Amino acid sequence: MNKLLATLIAGLFATSAYAQTQSQSTSSTGTPTNSTATSTATGMTPATANGVTPAPGTTVVGTTSPAHGASGMGQTAASTGDAKADKDIAKANEKESKEIAKQDEKISKATQNANEKKAKAQHKAEKKISDANEKVTKADPEHKAKASAKAEKKIAEAHADAQDTMIKADEKAQKKIVDANADKAKAQNKAAEKTAKAVAEAHKDAAK
Repeated sequence: MNKLLATLIAGLFATSAYAQTQSQSTSSTGTPTNSTATSTATGMTPATANGVTPAPGTTVVGTTSPAHGASGMGQTAASTGDAKADKDIAKANEKESKEIAKQDEKISKATQNANEKKAKAQHKAEKKISDANEKVTKADPEHKAKASAKAEKKIAEAHADAQDTMIKADEKAQKKIVDANADKAKAQNKAAEKTAKAVAEAHKDAAK
C-alpha cells in the first residue's frame, strides 16, 4: 500500500512539473518591425517572450502563472489500479487541457491585437516624421531654422501620440492576459483537486 502511494505521489509531482512547463509555452504572433525605423519613429522596444512589445517604461505581464498542484494538462497520472478513479482522473485532465487551450487562444489573440495596434501607431508616426523632415529639406535657406523648429514639434507630437497608443494597447492586452492566466490557474487547481480525491477514493476502496 505504501509503495503504491509513493508511486502515485511521484507521478503527480512529475505531471505537475510538466503542466507548468506547458503553461509557459503559449503562442504569440508578434508583428515584425524595422528596427531602424522603430528607433526613430516610436521608440518601440523588442517584443517580449509572449509577443507583446511593451512601450518604454512599461512592463508586460507574462503569459504564465504558476499553479501549485497542477495535474498536468491532460497528462494521465500513474494508474491507481482502480478503473473508476482512473476514469475520473482522465476526465479531470481532459477538462483542464481544454480550458488551458481556450485561455491560451485568448492570450494569443490579445497579444496579436496589441501588436497590430502598435504597428499601425508606428507607421503613422513614421509618416508624420517623414513629412516634417521633408518640409525642412524643401525650405529655403532663410526659412530652414523656422522649418526645423516646427519639425521638431511635429516629431515630438508623433512620438507622444505613438507612445500613448502603445501604452493603451499594452494595458488592454495585459488585463486580458492576467484574466486568462487566472482562469488557467483555476482549471489546473480544479483538476489537481479532482485527481487527489480520485486517488484518495481508490486508496479507500483498496483498504477495504
